[in-house]
Amino acid sequence: MLIEAASLSQILKAKLSDYGQLIKIRLSFVVVFSASMAYLWAASRSVDSVTIWFLSAGGFFITGAANILNQIIERKSDKLMKRTSSRPIASGRINIQEAMVLTFILGLSGLFILSKINILCMLFGALAMLIYAGIYTPLKKITAFTIIPGAIAGSLPVVIGWIAARGEITKETVLLFLVQFIWQFPHTWSIAWLLNSEYNNARIRILPTGTKNKTSAILIMISAFLIIPVGLLLYMYESAGIHVTGILACAGIVVLVFAYKHYKIRTDKSAVRLMLSCLAYLPFILIILVLEKFL
Repeated sequence: MLIEAASLSQILKAKLSDYGQLIKIRLSFVVVFSASMAYLWAASRSVDSVTIWFLSAGGFFITGAANILNQIIERKSDKLMKRTSSRPIASGRINIQEAMVLTFILGLSGLFILSKINILCMLFGALAMLIYAGIYTPLKKITAFTIIPGAIAGSLPVVIGWIAARGEITKETVLLFLVQFIWQFPHTWSIAWLLNSEYNNARIRILPTGTKNKTSAILIMISAFLIIPVGLLLYMYESAGIHVTGILACAGIVVLVFAYKHYKIRTDKSAVRLMLSCLAYLPFILIILVLEKFL
């Protein structure tokens, strides 16, 4: 009896682990963080705990649903890459029917929860799922320009967060979207540089030229530079104070420095440093923007 209970516990743990990989828990939490910080920035001191809970839960569910759809579509490609070959669908531990049921449950639940905030949140949540799974994912096999719809989908969480607080799209919504949109390029391309050989094996195109060359490095550096003027737009349109804007500019310069160093030496080590600087940049600026409103 004890052996059967232990075996059942192991099976349950394995299944939960597979579900965690399917929904990409860490990525889903990053999305929730971006949306929540955008909500706090928009709400300032009038934070509603129920709304932020709905925003977090709804955002987590629709992101999980989109991630599962991504793995269903890319199951053959995932088998060809060492990094993804052990994913539940690619490895056969979870079949497509089970994955689709989970997608259906998470997607509908997430949209329903977001609708409890307002209809706009629900519509943008649906749009994010559609772009990520229906446009970005299949285009990865066709063109490196797939990064554009990918960046759009990845930037919509801050739009949803703002709308959850204000119920409408304002200039701040657009500016925050642009900040995260531009950030997606050096962030995604630095990762693609590191995984380029695996992507090539799976015939996935992410790097601008498809190869780790000087042209790709230049384009990565240009995208990193654009982070700075986009951040300055927040001050130009009176959405952030001069001191906060200065901090954002300094943070952007740090990312640019790492991008320039990567352009100069073009190694995997320099790409890792750039990737880490991008990973630090986004949560840092979101926290700074929120602190300005609360302090």
